[in-house]
Amino acid sequence: MGVVKENGNEPPPVFTPLSYDYVLVAKLMEDRERHAKKQREYIEQLRIKNFKVTKIIYDNLVFYGIQAPKEIFQKYRYLLKISDACSGTSTDSNISLSTRIRIVHFIINHTQISTKENLRDLMKSKVFETRFCLHEKRKQKELKEEWARWSACLKGQPVTKVRDYFGEKVALYFLWLGWYTFLLILPAVIGILVFLYGLSYFNSSPLVQEVCESDTVMCPLCDRVCKVWKLSDTCSYAKLSLLFDNNGTVFFAMFMAIWTTLFMEFWKRHLASFVCEWRVTDWSESEEELILELVNDAECRPKMYKHSYLRTALVLICVLVMILVIIGLTHFLVVVRVLVAGNLAKGFKSNLGAMLAGAVLHFLIITIMTKVNRIVALKLCKIEETRTFADTEKSFTVKMFTFQFFTYFSSLFYVAFFLGSNNRINGHPGEYVRLAGQWRLEECHPSGCLTDLFIQMAIIMVLKQIISNVFEYFGPLFKKFLGKKKRQHKLQRKCATCYLKDDYQLKEGQELCEGCKLRDWHTNYELTDVDSFSLFNEFLEMVIQFSFTTIFVAAFPLAPLFAFLNNVIEIRLDAIKMVTLERRMVPKKTNTIGVWIDILEAVGVLAVIVNGLVIGVSSDFIPRLVYRYVYGPCVNGTAGVSDCMSGYINNTLSVASMADSRVKFDQSQMITDGIYATSCYKDYRDTDFNITHQFWLILAVRFAFVILFEHVLVICKFIASWFIPPVPMHVKNDGLTDKFRRLQEELKRLNLRIITNYIHV
Repeated sequence: MGVVKENGNEPPPVFTPLSYDYVLVAKLMEDRERHAKKQREYIEQLRIKNFKVTKIIYDNLVFYGIQAPKEIFQKYRYLLKISDACSGTSTDSNISLSTRIRIVHFIINHTQISTKENLRDLMKSKVFETRFCLHEKRKQKELKEEWARWSACLKGQPVTKVRDYFGEKVALYFLWLGWYTFLLILPAVIGILVFLYGLSYFNSSPLVQEVCESDTVMCPLCDRVCKVWKLSDTCSYAKLSLLFDNNGTVFFAMFMAIWTTLFMEFWKRHLASFVCEWRVTDWSESEEELILELVNDAECRPKMYKHSYLRTALVLICVLVMILVIIGLTHFLVVVRVLVAGNLAKGFKSNLGAMLAGAVLHFLIITIMTKVNRIVALKLCKIEETRTFADTEKSFTVKMFTFQFFTYFSSLFYVAFFLGSNNRINGHPGEYVRLAGQWRLEECHPSGCLTDLFIQMAIIMVLKQIISNVFEYFGPLFKKFLGKKKRQHKLQRKCATCYLKDDYQLKEGQELCEGCKLRDWHTNYELTDVDSFSLFNEFLEMVIQFSFTTIFVAAFPLAPLFAFLNNVIEIRLDAIKMVTLERRMVPKKTNTIGVWIDILEAVGVLAVIVNGLVIGVSSDFIPRLVYRYVYGPCVNGTAGVSDCMSGYINNTLSVASMADSRVKFDQSQMITDGIYATSCYKDYRDTDFNITHQFWLILAVRFAFVILFEHVLVICKFIASWFIPPVPMHVKNDGLTDKFRRLQEELKRLNLRIITNYIHV
């Protein structure tokens, strides 16, 4: 699941590439001389840099195999050795293929032709169709046997081997996902216990019995179409509400707020251990980029840091406008739900139909807006003109997550904090708040609003994860299957000589034959394409899930369980995709998960605030508490009362007399199944629709609870952060010992040079 299978601190093995470091693919351009000329010029620029380029034509495709010269890697090793921020990294004379690929990838992306176009520009203009690095058959097979298969779901992850093959960035994603999944076990178990607690209270609760046995007649849920209805008609809904709105959810929300802090603190310790083992503690992304720029062009000039207040202000305005657009879509959802609520309320005897319709529509909007958000975020990053790709990636991540967060959660915030807030927003009989003066806003069920939030979350979270996983896995699998069907016979077999070369270590300069090279290149070409943001998509999906699991957990205690089950599958699904169904990602070095750590910290703080508000404002926990200790039968000492919550439902209902001229319901709405009587609605008002003292007391207790809840949990978070060191002591001691050893060796070399010079003199 999330337990890491340790591999030891062994240096990464050296792989001699069988068929070059990188491959470019282009279409035959006999009828497009201008594009063909640019293609030839770009290849010539690579040859000027002493790159070995092999051209193979197959069908209407042109494959260019690229292999870098040794001197490039010698320059890289030397500059890395004298670098300040990268001094702790390994500078062995042998460079792994993953490092070779990273260097070559940088150089070919920064190689320009006479028109100042680089490879990205040439790909946009279709001079080249695609580019990719090659999978290594032997390492691919090892990872598939140990990690990238469904039968390995309960085994640890060989993270160090993943790092050697895909680079630190991919390895840290799986390390974080595994750690997150492992720590979800406890919340999942407690969430099940909270659910079972509600289930055990299912039939014996006086609240449920009061609803199911009630003869109370409720006001119509909409105008003209809906009729009065009995409260007992919603017995099943009341039972469902109690499953997710009980005393157990309060303590579970408090636990999850503390769990979020512990998760972050223990993750920092877990990360530090592996970063130290991989010797990238002092590694700097910006300094490595400078090294690669010098390796590519010794005469280059470093890109200077720039800041424009005008551009920053423009981007900020655009972000705010985009957020307003997303919030506007939430208002559109509200309007749609209000419009359909009248018709659907007839069959459901509640707003359950409108809630289901709104949740499905919200899911469709999320699917569409995900693509729109990506386009807008990329455009805004271009306006900023960031210095490096790392800065662009960080900026894009913050913007994309912000847009996605509002897209996913704006509707949930409406349901949690605005839908039926004790009818303060919705109004009351005779004075309902209406859209455009016609359509009534929705109301919560007398049992509470938390069930509506649960239904919304369950549909969005579960449905989105299932559909995403299906498309993520079967899309590349189907494409691979089609590619095998279309592949011609002459690429099906490998010659016996190259077959042996593929299994044994090659000698210096030894290569596959041209036919087997083509087969290898074409096999990789048929896999699903990946880009710089492929890993970002996986991170975004998991961080959004983390937000669902923590922010509204008070309404959905089973969220950690669903997240855990999804992640057990997600780890293997992503592994299978990366190893067998997708082209190899360009290995990237890093020592952190980047800006995601800041986003997770922000989500943790927001989770405390939102869960406090959900329990204090949306849940019926506070009204029940006030009723039990202030207005309930146990307070008055009523004889023969078996439960202190008896009469609670009736206490929350106000009476609207149909004879009152202010109550404007049609006569046809007043009679259904022989019912014609004074109706009720959920609120704390007297017969003249004036707010009662009980309402103000409940409101004061709500605010007091929210303030107390948040302050106590924030203090607990700070104490946990202070108590748990972010870096284990053995990691600090290992780093200290390593630096001392290197300084001691340098001092010995200096003393040896001094003695040698003295002898010569």
